[in-house]
Amino acid sequence: MSASAIGGSANGSVDGGGPAQAGGPARADARRNRERILHAARELVREPGELKLNAVAKACGIGQGTLYRHFPTREGLLAEVYRREVDDLVTAAPSLLAAHPPLTALAAWFDRVAAYARVKRDVFAAVEAATWRDLAAHSLGPIGEAVELLLAAGRSAGTIRADAEAGDVIVLIGWLTRLNDAELDARGPRLLSILIDGLRASRP
Repeated sequence: MSASAIGGSANGSVDGGGPAQAGGPARADARRNRERILHAARELVREPGELKLNAVAKACGIGQGTLYRHFPTREGLLAEVYRREVDDLVTAAPSLLAAHPPLTALAAWFDRVAAYARVKRDVFAAVEAATWRDLAAHSLGPIGEAVELLLAAGRSAGTIRADAEAGDVIVLIGWLTRLNDAELDARGPRLLSILIDGLRASRP
């Protein structure tokens, strides 16, 4: 799923600039600012209390006007943080399969799922119910496709059990979002290791 452009200006520019944004250094600078904003928001949403846009701007070292041109609302910024996390998770699946055997690729992908679970938990706790329901509905398909890609490769290789289904895996990894940071650090790797063992094809 591609990350949506949230917070475009009235003239339709994603980065909120005028004609100077058409290309060149100004455009590149706008992209860098957008990335810095998303990175800072991803880190700050984990802290106690409500995420403040002025705190994000301060963490990025940019003016509040620049931040508002990219993301006029806190809700829009957090939604984009989550969408970016989903994008990264989904695109990791084919990359891992290109570099590793299917079962190893699935285990490495599960390591990324733990980081995704933290972001999902924190973002969903910080946005309105209607927003997180919409985000969840639109992310389920792409994540399911990534899981199925990994499972199908393992089934073809004979290393993942033939009856493994993407929906079952999504239900099981969904429990990670219910854990706090300490529990994720202590139990997350073990739980995912157990899941990998359960998906492993039985030896004849």
